[in-house]
Amino acid sequence: MSATGDPLARLRDAAARRAEAGLRRTLRPRTPDHDGLVDLASNDYLGLAGDPRLTAGAVAAAREWGTGSSGSRLVTGTTGLHAELDRRLAAFGGAPAGLVFSSGFLANLGAVTALAGPGTLVVSDQVNHASIVDACRLSRARVVIVPHRDVAAAERALAEREEDHALVVTDAVFSVDGDLAPLADLHRAVRAHGALLVVDEAHALGVVGEHGRGAVHAAGLAAEPDVVRTLTLSKSLASQGGAVLGAPEVIDTLVDTARAFIFDTGLNPPAVGAALAALDVLESEPDLPARARDRARALAGLAAGSGLETADPAAAVVPVFLGEPHAALRAAETCAAHGVRVGCFRPPSVPKGRACLRLTARATLSEPDLTRLAAALAEIAGSTARSLHA
Repeated sequence: MSATGDPLARLRDAAARRAEAGLRRTLRPRTPDHDGLVDLASNDYLGLAGDPRLTAGAVAAAREWGTGSSGSRLVTGTTGLHAELDRRLAAFGGAPAGLVFSSGFLANLGAVTALAGPGTLVVSDQVNHASIVDACRLSRARVVIVPHRDVAAAERALAEREEDHALVVTDAVFSVDGDLAPLADLHRAVRAHGALLVVDEAHALGVVGEHGRGAVHAAGLAAEPDVVRTLTLSKSLASQGGAVLGAPEVIDTLVDTARAFIFDTGLNPPAVGAALAALDVLESEPDLPARARDRARALAGLAAGSGLETADPAAAVVPVFLGEPHAALRAAETCAAHGVRVGCFRPPSVPKGRACLRLTARATLSEPDLTRLAAALAEIAGSTARSLHA
């Protein structure tokens, strides 16, 4: 290798190849009102991101505790608010104990790496979120990737393992297709083989189950000692941060050994205050989750009615499959022209050939909002070979 070569040339070349394939990403700062567009791209499933009650919770926390937590949670970063949120999240989900992290990504990283390791098998669904994928890679455990929602494959991996310990890791609601993991069947498999089930509730909390208590609670598994939940505070709860819910032994292990917890600064107090206020709203307005699910079904109905490929939503995520990246980019531009902002997912976020729009429902969506989307989807269906009516 030449010592005088340009070390950035390979990066420019790779960026050019990504651009040609329609895979470049761009940061687009938005205005507080989403540039006047109907928001069908964010994860604000309950419409609480601009709720004055959450703002008041954040402001009150900042006035009492300041803007930063000042250290890791094991040093100075655990305030009374953090301890309250640990308890409130566990109680809301029906879990024995909870532990707040500074992001949902780190909650997954901390849980999987602390509970796995050398001498452990980790069984992971092939379309799990990137945070789970990275956690598996960093766990130093043997990892088996099983086909999507394939309980039999997971059970075979557990039965054939040589390791003493095992985890099965899955999203509760998968972040692009929006389908639900077969949690009851997976739990029967881990129970039969002495393993743990780790479930990421990021897209389920606040949307799935009674009062939005999540998919694990809805499956009747909330208090099971061999079930561990991770979650984020940045979607339905419209704040920032993450958490792990589980048995006291699990939480103690994370406090003692999870590097993503021990060596990270605690969540800032305003975010904690906003999350606590969001839990108050959920408990006082228990119809919000059902409204979000109803809006998701309406979005899917519009896509299907236009002849576009979609899926029945288990929560608030509704995909519209368009095939190749450039087709998805054009469709997103069409939506913007109709006053609607949508997610545009391309490889590596989705498999090759499965580029899609990701529509995310919100409990506060109005009929005029849906009318705008209907017009956009009709135009997309009329201009793409992906229309099922073509």
